[in-house]
Amino acid sequence: MKQQVPVSTIMTTSIIKLNITDTLTKAETLFKKNHIRHIPVVNSNKIVGMLSYTDLLRISFADAVDEDDTIIDSTVYNMFSVEQVMSKNLISVSPETTIKEAAEILATREFHALPVCKGDLLVGIVTTTDLIKYLLEQY
Repeated sequence: MKQQVPVSTIMTTSIIKLNITDTLTKAETLFKKNHIRHIPVVNSNKIVGMLSYTDLLRISFADAVDEDDTIIDSTVYNMFSVEQVMSKNLISVSPETTIKEAAEILATREFHALPVCKGDLLVGIVTTTDLIKYLLEQY
């Protein structure tokens, strides 16, 4: 297996992101429309948090609603802001970080996505799914 492959080779670069002032209703729409589980949250393009679909499930009854259903419990979502629900204790990596290093971070932490940044600028996201796909390509 290749040892020094940078995370930039497997990261997603067409990033779907939320602004810190966006609503949770918008977040759920983005999750469902794009079939994703993690959305970076930015404030003036600077990464400030990560929102996961699991974060939304914790505050709503969304897990009891059929995934194809378009009904959103806006009452619950209006009680909270993106900033209140998102994870703020982020670890980001640079595009030059090796895939092995990213895998080690994800394997030892409680999250499943890492923002990829050049300085303060968000340039990508790498998820456990990206890592699994990379691993499968090695066989």
